[in-house]
Amino acid sequence: MAGVPFQTGYRRALKLCCPRCGESQLFSGLIRMNERCDHCGLKYEREPGYFLGSTYLNYGWTCLSMTAAFMILRFVMGYPARYIAPPLAVYAIGFPFFFHRYARALWLAMDCFFDHSGLPDTPPPEVPPPAVPTPPEDNRQP
Repeated sequence: MAGVPFQTGYRRALKLCCPRCGESQLFSGLIRMNERCDHCGLKYEREPGYFLGSTYLNYGWTCLSMTAAFMILRFVMGYPARYIAPPLAVYAIGFPFFFHRYARALWLAMDCFFDHSGLPDTPPPEVPPPAVPTPPEDNRQP
């Protein structure tokens, strides 16, 4: 079985569904994440600290969107920085709470796309058996 195609995993992440089958929801509450998929059995958190990378996604998206908003509002639309800073400060505090669930779903989808060896039903890669050297034939005439 190949990894989950990127577009499929991305769509399922935006729906907060299992990246492998798309059937089960990732979260059972606002913050509480299910341990595994009810449909296909994919374990969501494979080891402690697994979702640390989703924190980087969350932080990176918050910084990029804030920087873009500031640049557009300040330099394109001409608003003074004193009017832009307070709403962006509220955004910097509030947006990560909203995006937390999506960052985890995207992290899990990216992991299923790039590293599908950890998926339970993935067969091991087929490795040809090692070649056994054959002894040379003895072609001497008696």
